[in-house]
Amino acid sequence: MTTEISLELGDVTLRGTVTGAGPTVLLLHAGGERRAVWAPVAAVLARRGFRSVAFDLRGHGDSSGRATTLRALAGDVAGMIESQPAPIVLAGASVGGLAAIAALADPAVAARASGLVLVDVVPGLEPARARAWLDFHGLAGRYTRLVEDVLGSGSALLATAGALDMPILVVHAGQGSPLRDADVDRLREASPRVAVAGVPAAGHLVARDAPEALADLVSAWLCGIRHGAVSTPGAGGQDLR
Repeated sequence: MTTEISLELGDVTLRGTVTGAGPTVLLLHAGGERRAVWAPVAAVLARRGFRSVAFDLRGHGDSSGRATTLRALAGDVAGMIESQPAPIVLAGASVGGLAAIAALADPAVAARASGLVLVDVVPGLEPARARAWLDFHGLAGRYTRLVEDVLGSGSALLATAGALDMPILVVHAGQGSPLRDADVDRLREASPRVAVAGVPAAGHLVARDAPEALADLVSAWLCGIRHGAVSTPGAGGQDLR
């Protein structure tokens, strides 16, 4: 069962979909996508006892506004979190994941979250390589201001992620991902609470390419959080691949 919702944040209206019942997972799509990409993932999570909330980011889908700065997206994510029952697990793909990290820099926001899933994204990618990847995929000119803002925020985002007092799951795509193992390892060095899982058959847009595999990974990890089984002692965390 799904329910359509709206969230008014200043002069921006965000449109969202709620699926299922249980502990809440906030699903944040990639740039250029819309919330419908999460529907197959949300359906699996609902069958496993989780409630998911997926909004169109500002400037995407049915939501108003323009996506030009990471700060604006992070403010929206903070508003989403405030509107939902805590504790909340955040699952963000690409820029959705980085917006989640930026929102969690506020201790009051982080206090309402219990976990973070980063879908084929980590903070601190090398800017020239990231620009080349975006250009190759025809994305460089679509969100120029946002891209430059995000790339200039890498060090701050990495520091924020490393300081988070919550488990983090990185889902690494296996086909044409902009991430390298060294990028993921840098986050693992910053936080001992990072686990890594791979989806070999998926490209960067994992929710679109392999929704069932993604949902299986996320729901298993969420069940581990629920039952206190997620533990990543020592530097480097766990590798679930």
